[in-house]
Amino acid sequence: MSAQAARVRAAILDLLAARGPGKTICPSDAARMLAEDWRPLMDLVRAEAAVMVAEGLIEVTQKGQVVAPEVARGPIRLRLR
Repeated sequence: MSAQAARVRAAILDLLAARGPGKTICPSDAARMLAEDWRPLMDLVRAEAAVMVAEGLIEVTQKGQVVAPEVARGPIRLRLR
């Protein structure tokens, strides 16, 4: 895992822990935590979220329903599993 991926992972987990059980974050929340110019980080955040889903750490949701990250298009939310 690259250092940048590790920072993304830490940001996702920190934000989710701060929100509390059952709450979600937008992937852009993690990107914004890491850089003022956050948009270029969005692909990395979504990719790391997919890895975390595969590891059983988090879930990806759309419209409140759990979805597979590889089929999700458009806005998604992340929550602890």
